[in-house]
Amino acid sequence: MKLYNTLTRQKEEFRPIEGDAVRIYSCGPTVYQYAHIGNMRSYIFMDILRRVLKYNGYKLKHVMNITDVGHLVSDADEGEDKMVRASKETQKSPWEIAEFYTKVFMEHIAELNIEKPEIIPKATDHIKEMLEFVEALVEKGYGYETSDGIYFDIQKFNGYGKLSRLDLEGQKAGARVDLNLEKRHPADFALWKKAPKEHIMQWPSRWGMGYPGWHIECSAMARKYLGDEFDIHTGGVDHIPVHHENEIAQTEALLGKPAVRFWLHGEFLLVDNGKMSKSLGNTYTVDDLKAKGYDPLAFRYMCLNANYRSKLNFTWDALQAAQTALERMLEGVLAHKNADPGAKIPGEVIEGFESEFREAINDDLNIPKAMAVAWNVVRYGTKSQDLYRLLLKWDQVFALDLDKADEKVKKDEMPELDPEIMALIEQRQQARKEKNWKVADEIRDRLNRMGIVLEDTPQGVKWSWKK
Repeated sequence: MKLYNTLTRQKEEFRPIEGDAVRIYSCGPTVYQYAHIGNMRSYIFMDILRRVLKYNGYKLKHVMNITDVGHLVSDADEGEDKMVRASKETQKSPWEIAEFYTKVFMEHIAELNIEKPEIIPKATDHIKEMLEFVEALVEKGYGYETSDGIYFDIQKFNGYGKLSRLDLEGQKAGARVDLNLEKRHPADFALWKKAPKEHIMQWPSRWGMGYPGWHIECSAMARKYLGDEFDIHTGGVDHIPVHHENEIAQTEALLGKPAVRFWLHGEFLLVDNGKMSKSLGNTYTVDDLKAKGYDPLAFRYMCLNANYRSKLNFTWDALQAAQTALERMLEGVLAHKNADPGAKIPGEVIEGFESEFREAINDDLNIPKAMAVAWNVVRYGTKSQDLYRLLLKWDQVFALDLDKADEKVKKDEMPELDPEIMALIEQRQQARKEKNWKVADEIRDRLNRMGIVLEDTPQGVKWSWKK
């Protein structure tokens, strides 16, 4: 199995640190508003990684945090905490807001068939661990105090910038006057912020009342649940230059060694080839998709047809195409399910398909290629329950509810058939016109084995899937 490591900019063979156990940390949601479908694309990528690892027989210990404090509106440690701002806007407490949006987030990932990680810790439950982390960094000389907080001195850490390939000297030379003149470098980041008396969320520390910086949360919780070294860290590409770069700096400064073996990042979801933003009114949620009549799994299907490291453009037309394709796939799956139990597929054919599928998913999660293999099975000429079972096995990775094809296929509609099958029906019609009953019956039997039942009526031939 090979995965693309952002740290080295290349695909590397993946082997867990310890046996068949894989330890993963994923940056979770900041629960101050509804997660939009761009966020959900990142969690679908996270889910696919989980499922591919499990398909390969690995056991998972996976942590995804819930950020309910510490994430400021600016990555430059400026402005308000996002939770506090939402609290002021809604006149609800940050804890009420966090509880509401966490619940909605969990409902939405369930509708997208995204598995919950084994451990889902909240930031506010781990202030103690964060403070211990910050105190240790200060004692080691990496943290320094200013009037508004404790900052990490990036110039003390030789490896700063290695994930995003930042040019720190160029950045410093070209930086505008920084708002915080007490910072030693413009890119120094907050480990702990001092809170004014009116600040809603604050905890006692040796520097007075305050609250954690956003980046320290992930480092502290990852260390608590996964130890000093773990296998994979995931997130969106927007995390690379700031959040993940800062995680690396503070964790490696504390430990004196790398904590993460593989850094994996999912690309952006565009909307109409542009950025998703509130001002443009295009930050759609799962509920928005459902309100327009779309199955959330149509969005999942859409995401599976693009590599996680490639930008994906969302349009309503593209979602409609994805829903139509998913419906066609379910119809094809149902044809295999309803096939003659005696219709067998040679073992070498099954093994060939399985080999292609496994090769695709293990090549840096090449799910689009794996989907193409699945379509070859769906369209396979001979309908067989052997192929139905193979598709259900692969759905451990796809998670498209292929086992629910009976419920999802619209029985009152005549779905499109493959051109090859339509040609057989036309050949049979021609044979009947020529009164070649032997050929007509042979074609009928062949179609029956493929799961298709024909009915000759005065209005012409009608067909249906075998029930």
